[in-house]
Amino acid sequence: MAEKIYFADARADMKQNLFTKIGALIKAVDVPGKISKRALTAIKVHFGERGNTAYLRPAYCKPFVDVVKGAGGLPFVTDCNTLYIGARGESVSHLMCAHDNGFTPGALGAPIIIADGLRGDSVVNVPIDGEIFKGAVIGADIVKADSLIALTHFKGHELSGFGGAIKNLGMGCAGREGKLAQHSNVSPKVSAKSCIACGICAENCPSGAIIVEDVAVINSEVCIGCGQCILSCPNGSIKIVWDSSFEEFQRKMSEYTLGVVKGKEKKMVLFNFIINVTPACDCYPFSDAPIVGDIGIVCGTDPVAIDQASVDLVNGAAGIEGTALKKNLEQGGDKFRGVYPNVDWSIQLSHGEKVGLGTRDYELIKV
Repeated sequence: MAEKIYFADARADMKQNLFTKIGALIKAVDVPGKISKRALTAIKVHFGERGNTAYLRPAYCKPFVDVVKGAGGLPFVTDCNTLYIGARGESVSHLMCAHDNGFTPGALGAPIIIADGLRGDSVVNVPIDGEIFKGAVIGADIVKADSLIALTHFKGHELSGFGGAIKNLGMGCAGREGKLAQHSNVSPKVSAKSCIACGICAENCPSGAIIVEDVAVINSEVCIGCGQCILSCPNGSIKIVWDSSFEEFQRKMSEYTLGVVKGKEKKMVLFNFIINVTPACDCYPFSDAPIVGDIGIVCGTDPVAIDQASVDLVNGAAGIEGTALKKNLEQGGDKFRGVYPNVDWSIQLSHGEKVGLGTRDYELIKV
């Protein structure tokens, strides 16, 4: 049976703006029906790296905060810390970055909580039945939330072709250990050139996998892949080995999404904003020009179906010349293969369907 995906285009006038359309979509997908009284409701967003300008505007979150409150729920706006060191690598810097990008309790009407804690290790290992993983390490406050609303900026991505609901959930809600498991097959590596043998990484290693002599050395047989050494190194000498192929990366990401949605299948709703469709993700400290014009917003409850609908809408649009999109600019052309010709974005969808995450079969209903 085809999954219902609701769509509102990006056109607006004096009678109907984008917020009016968000309200219509909220009603169509019955967001209040997913929220019970006093339900702790996670509104999952991406706060944007400092310097990025393509992340979803904080104003887009406000209608969802209001509808959760109206249904008697308790909303909080959330994301998890990043694997790499940067403006969002731990909660203190992450919250300041969110603040600088306009995400404040005053603007949103709800608190901002980093779901995997101060250092990215407040997590729950959720049992899943994947082909690669049997457990997904997810931010604890995502798991403990009663309901989940995911607001996703739909855009390109160099490993998955596009980043949609599956990436926002599977990668975005994973703790540091989970992010590392998706990106890499081996332990982090120490740069002998920059390591000062201070021993801080060894002190912070929960498995005792690091010994320090002239430089720090990680025993891959003992390493549990938690990523704490990456965060703790004051010199930035411990590096991620980004060695997952795009095929494996996408499969892992789809399986991790199983861990996020588990137990929330009837308490979850997804919104993809197909607006400002940039060629790369919002984790970069810049935003390139969009490759297609603004299309609109889709919503539903199936991560696979909503991403399939989103990519179909992007591919059905005309590409914009003079951008990172060098080919397939015609309507119907594969825009994401036009930017990343060697990346087959469909793997995340087909594997998601295979492991029971959702279906690629959908019915698009315009509201």
